[in-house]
Amino acid sequence: MVLNFKTVTLPDRRLAAARLNQGLYSLLTVPVFAMLYAITAAGLFLVIIISLSGGRKIVRFLIGKWSELVFLLMGKKLFVSGRENIRKGEKYILLANHASLFDIVAITSFYPEVSWFGHERLLRIPVFGQFLRLTGYVPFREPTVRNTRNMVRQLMERAGSGSVALFPEGTRTLDGRINPFYRGFIYLFRTRDISILPVTLNGFYELKPKNRFYIDFGSKLSVVIHKPLGKEELTGKSDDEIINIVKSVIESASH
Repeated sequence: MVLNFKTVTLPDRRLAAARLNQGLYSLLTVPVFAMLYAITAAGLFLVIIISLSGGRKIVRFLIGKWSELVFLLMGKKLFVSGRENIRKGEKYILLANHASLFDIVAITSFYPEVSWFGHERLLRIPVFGQFLRLTGYVPFREPTVRNTRNMVRQLMERAGSGSVALFPEGTRTLDGRINPFYRGFIYLFRTRDISILPVTLNGFYELKPKNRFYIDFGSKLSVVIHKPLGKEELTGKSDDEIINIVKSVIESASH
């Protein structure tokens, strides 16, 4: 009788370890989401009361602290570089790559003063939709952002004299690569005294992409805040040139 022993290769071991991690992450994701929703609901109750009394600065401060708490509860450390590029008193159009539901939370953790522009469906997410409304969120209903002049005007009215943020890809990436940019933000840049603030988000596709249920608790998260691009850098540039410049800056720190 011949005994046939199957050799377990390194790729087999890695695959088995990956499947084990996926199982553990799936089990952990449900209680983590439940905890996040519970804490968010309690925090929103407090924030709404404060907002009714006109305490806008306090509301923004609490939004920032809540965002930090979200990552703390997931056991994640968010590394942010380039904070010095956000200059006090300056107004920006913050443009970032988009991979995860947690992208907005990451940005509000270090820049809670910013108001948001994005898809209407996010407002239908329980609890999180209320959080977005508190940030001055302006929704768009169409699947693209090509014709956004009216919505941009609404965004500027909502934001007042502050900064605004949007994802120029229009939706979350499905494969981890940065998608082509729409040009809706250029109208805002050309008609306002405002600079573009490029931001690169790393690790968020691995953390929780659009088409996956579980959170990858082993992913490493980092944010790079680039130097602002103002009128002096972009004057005389065509729309396509501006898009290429901004996209190249964001991609330069992507990994």
